Amino acid sequence: MLRRQMKTMPSRDPADPGYRRLRYCRYADDWVLGFTGPRQEAEEIKARIGQFLREQLKLELSPAKTLITHGRTQAARFLGYEMVVMHADDKHDHRGHRSINAGIGLKVPADVIRAKCAPYLHRGKPVRRTERIVDTDFSIVAQFQSEYRGVAEYYRLAFNRHKLGRLKHVMERSLTKTLARKYRISVPQVYRRYRAVLGTEHGPRRGLRVTVDRDGKPPLVAHWGGISLARDTTPRPLNDDPARIWSHRSEIVQRLMADECELCGSRKQVEVHHIRALKDLNRKGKGNPPEWARRMAARRRKTLVVCRACHEGIHSGSPPRQPR
Repeated sequence: MLRRQMKTMPSRDPADPGYRRLRYCRYADDWVLGFTGPRQEAEEIKARIGQFLREQLKLELSPAKTLITHGRTQAARFLGYEMVVMHADDKHDHRGHRSINAGIGLKVPADVIRAKCAPYLHRGKPVRRTERIVDTDFSIVAQFQSEYRGVAEYYRLAFNRHKLGRLKHVMERSLTKTLARKYRISVPQVYRRYRAVLGTEHGPRRGLRVTVDRDGKPPLVAHWGGISLARDTTPRPLNDDPARIWSHRSEIVQRLMADECELCGSRKQVEVHHIRALKDLNRKGKGNPPEWARRMAARRRKTLVVCRACHEGIHSGSPPRQPR
């Protein structure tokens, strides 16, 4: 009984009048302060920051965005995450000590999950994406996977990352319904046609796979699934804004199968150059666009199959190689 009561009591004095801590984190123009102390002093810190920005940098704090939030009762928003102060007396480390109390935890906001699911739902149920039916099954699967991976990888630090299972379920149902509509078959037939066991760093996982064979080269492979939703703090490259895989008038798979640079005609190390939007090709005040931009604008597509040398030339601003 005494040990049970001891586990409910803090190991330090949470009301120590002399204890203060201030932490600062910034990313680009977004920043957050973590302060341990009374609310009155937090108000003073906010006022002094506003005064500094106004007098030294000629900037104004946004009252709607600059909020003071109590971490134990509310969640603060920062870079798309919810930040909370964790508390759980039943979470122990290897020594049997309570390990997460008063620690800062990151969460996936519930409204973010709802917003990400919305494009794949109609009246609350998963629905096919009719606009993608004109693409090949390779492009459809690759596009769904890249969109899901972008969200899942961005929220790798969230301790409730498993909540993204709802998004995975909705997107998988939408994907299978899209493929079923494309080939005029049922959803169970889609699973029988594309199901596969995917090898991952966490062991084999069930998913979907599309393979496009190529003469003399490794096949093009697109798969759905195989992404763990366990919290992962290991640093790795982030791709939270994947480029579109499909194109409307000239299918990317056909151009990759051609295995030829669309600028110089080379067949060595063929890659794909992506842009975010066609409007970026002809911006005012930038003079005449380069040859690669004119070709993409004329064909109205956001992908261009190029060799490694031409791809590096595009990113460095140097003219691509002349056609052979």
